[in-house]
Amino acid sequence: MNKRARLDERPIPLIDVAAQRRRLGRAVDEAIARVLAHCQFIQGPEVSALESELAAFCGARHTIATSSGTDALRLVLMAWGIGPGDAVICPAFTFCATAEVVALCGATPVMADVAAETFNLDPASCERAVVAAKRLGLKPRAIIPVDLFGLPADHDAIAAIAAAHGMQVLDDAAQAFGATYRGRKLGTLAPATATSFFPAKPLGCYGDGGAIFTDDDALAERLRSLRVHGEDADKYDAARIGITGRLDTIQAAILLEKLKIFPEEIVARNAVAQRYAAGLGAVATVPRVGNQSTSVWAQYTIRVAPPRRDALAAALKGQGIPTGIYYAKPLHRQAAYRDFPVADGGLPVSEQLAGEVISLPMHAYLEQPVQDRIIGAVRQALAG
Repeated sequence: MNKRARLDERPIPLIDVAAQRRRLGRAVDEAIARVLAHCQFIQGPEVSALESELAAFCGARHTIATSSGTDALRLVLMAWGIGPGDAVICPAFTFCATAEVVALCGATPVMADVAAETFNLDPASCERAVVAAKRLGLKPRAIIPVDLFGLPADHDAIAAIAAAHGMQVLDDAAQAFGATYRGRKLGTLAPATATSFFPAKPLGCYGDGGAIFTDDDALAERLRSLRVHGEDADKYDAARIGITGRLDTIQAAILLEKLKIFPEEIVARNAVAQRYAAGLGAVATVPRVGNQSTSVWAQYTIRVAPPRRDALAAALKGQGIPTGIYYAKPLHRQAAYRDFPVADGGLPVSEQLAGEVISLPMHAYLEQPVQDRIIGAVRQALAG
């Protein structure tokens, strides 16, 4: 059996973490071994080293490593004192963690719609969400744009809205760290940026992890306190109420090794995306990157009309090709969030996308013959 035949038969992972593990080889094992040798499992030297390397990578003044991307978001809202009576504008088409942290702080998430072309927060709907919040007697305090599927949101437009209404911007870059917007890397586009190192993310660890980026010295100081129970100079004298939000040293050691190859992986992901676009543009609505941006392609998500999407997923599954639906229900349709307010004019694009989106295998190690197999199967399923 030749190599091409074997590629045609083997199962295809949606995200191939194992392929990256094979490339890294002993580097990760040795990094973990160093932590096991010095036994500083909490706030060990690898954590501060990672924070320095991440800051240098994206250009931010401060990086605060955290226990997860969700905790990164929550810590920023806590540091800003956002709570009851405050409104935070969130896109409806995203993972629930974006709105979850708002509710956990006692504030009110107000859902805005997204743009069909980018899946990201629609500035016009964001403006309408601010109006809706004020009409309800809430104080608009912040906007959380999400750089969905690896593509930056329209940050200049969102910053202008925030400035006009005296609001903060917390960039949810959980899926897009490493991407750029008009020549600037995510991590420097908002007063605070949060990202996730969940294993399936473009830069992921081997457990939960996250980080916050900011150029604000005072904010960085508060965040470092809040992530360790609000401690002050004396760890047993809490200056404020905080949480346990630290990144484990072992995860930092792993991320230091992964960060070394991350730029190459971003290039590889873009090559895969370009090949998908060329092969599928005639049969489906493929994602486009505009606004002088780059993407890290956390997911490669196409749009197919609802009656055909389920048939496509079934056809691909029958050929050993996995797919994902991100997201089958926008936030305002989920039980936990359906009672929160939405922008004036509703959320029609989010509702439409929920019935059309389907994500294909995407990672930096997707070999061309395997991608050709995926493209061929999609084209065949959507033919006619």
